[in-house]
Amino acid sequence: MANEDQKDFNAMLHDSKDMPKIQTITDEKSILKYGGDRMYFAPPIDYDKVMRLVPPGKLLTIGVIREYFAGKSGADFTEPITAGIFVSIAAWASYQRENDKTPYWRTLKANGELNPKYPGGVTEQKKMLEEEGHVVISKGRTNIKYYVKDYEQKLIVLE
Repeated sequence: MANEDQKDFNAMLHDSKDMPKIQTITDEKSILKYGGDRMYFAPPIDYDKVMRLVPPGKLLTIGVIREYFAGKSGADFTEPITAGIFVSIAAWASYQRENDKTPYWRTLKANGELNPKYPGGVTEQKKMLEEEGHVVISKGRTNIKYYVKDYEQKLIVLE
C-alpha cells in the first residue's frame, strides 16, 4: 500500500463492502487450484477479530485464517487477494490506534514468512516477534525474505 499516513485504516476496517458473501466461480484453472467453485469473501473486521485471538508466543498464517473462514461459511475456499489486503488493513488500523491494539505481527504469510506490508515492514515485525521469543531467519541472497523458524509448532488452532 502507498500513502499509509494519509489513510484512515480504521474506517476501512469497518467498511464491509457487502461482505460476507459467497461467489460461484467458473474459471476451471481456479476451481482446480482451490478445490471447488464456492469462493468466500470475509469483511475486513473479521480478519481483525481472528488476528486478536493469537496470544503471545503463538502464531497464525493468512492461509490458516482463509481455511477457517471457508470452513465456517461452507465455501470451498476464501478469496486470497482480499485476504492479504484485509490483513494489512487490520495491521495498519491497529498501528493508527492509541489503544485496543491487534497483535498483527503474529500473523504471518505462507510458510511462516514475515509480511513487508505491515507497519515498519519486516524490520519491525521481526523485532516484535523476537521480543516474544520467536527465532527469525533469513533466506535468499539477493531477494532476502524473513521467516519464523519452526513456525508450524506455534500455530494456534481456530475452531
